[in-house]
Amino acid sequence: MSERLRLMAVHAHPDDESSKGAATMARYVNEGVDVLVVTMTGGERGDILNPAMDRPEILENISQVRREEMDRAREILGIQQEFAGFVDSGLPEGDPLPPLPEGCFATLPVEEAAEPLVASIRRFRPHVVLTYDEQGGYPHPDHIMTHKVSMRAFDTAGDPDAYPDAGDPWQPLKLYYFVSFPAERFDALADVLAERGMENPFAEWVDRIKDRDRPTWEITTRVHCSEYFDVAHEALKAHATQVDPNGFWFAIPNDVVAEAWPTEDYHLVRSLVDTEVPEKDLFDGVREAVRV
Repeated sequence: MSERLRLMAVHAHPDDESSKGAATMARYVNEGVDVLVVTMTGGERGDILNPAMDRPEILENISQVRREEMDRAREILGIQQEFAGFVDSGLPEGDPLPPLPEGCFATLPVEEAAEPLVASIRRFRPHVVLTYDEQGGYPHPDHIMTHKVSMRAFDTAGDPDAYPDAGDPWQPLKLYYFVSFPAERFDALADVLAERGMENPFAEWVDRIKDRDRPTWEITTRVHCSEYFDVAHEALKAHATQVDPNGFWFAIPNDVVAEAWPTEDYHLVRSLVDTEVPEKDLFDGVREAVRV
C-alpha cells in the first residue's frame, strides 16, 4: 500500500493555472494524484483580453466572472482549487510607474501574506509544490509576490513554532519552479513548422521578448503530457475574459506542438528526498519516501 500522492500549484491569478502546468496537472489527476491549485488573488484588476467579452456588464462584475471562469477550468482539469483571498495588484504602466493600490497583494508584508498559503499546505498536505521563480515567470507584482510567499510557506509550513494558528505542521518534500516558455521550446516549434511549411504565429512575439532580461533556468524535470494538451487548451479557453479563442496561442494544432515539444518543464529548487536529475516525474524520490 502507498499513501495517495498530493500536488499543489501556487498561482497569482485565475487563468495562470491553465497556461502554466495545466497538462501536467491533468495527467497526474488521471493517474490518481490529488491536485490543488491555490490562487492568491481574484484577478479583480485584470484587463479583458478577449474582444468578445469586452462588455460593460462583464467589467462591472469582473471579480465574480473570473471566479466563475476559474470554476469551469477547475472542472475541466479535474483539480481542486481555492482562493487565498488577496486583492489583485494590477500591472502598473507608465514612466514613472504609479504606486500599487493600497492593500493589494503585492504591497503586503511577506510574513503576513504567506499565512493563508501555510494554512493551505497544512490542510492539504502536499508532497510537491509548484510555483514561480524570483521574477514571477514574468515581472507582474503579483507573480513576484507569489514567489516570495511560496518560498516562505515551503520553509515554514513544517515548523511548529511558525504560524501556530494555521494548523498542524506539514513539510512538503519538493519545490519546483515552472519553466513555462523556454526559448528552446519555441526554436523546436519553429523547426517543425518550417518542415511542414506552416506559418509560425509566435515569430513576432519571440522576437519581441528575446532581449528581455529573463532568468534562464535549467530544465531538471520534463513531464511528458502531450496527450493532455487539448484538455489544457479547453481549461484556458474557460477563462474567456483573458484569452481570445481565435488568438495565436491556439493557432497551432496540438499534434504539431506535441511533435516539437511533448513536455511541460520544471526546475527543481529544493528536495528533501533523494532524486537524480534529469527527472521525468515530479514525484521522483517521493514515491519511495511515502510508502507505508
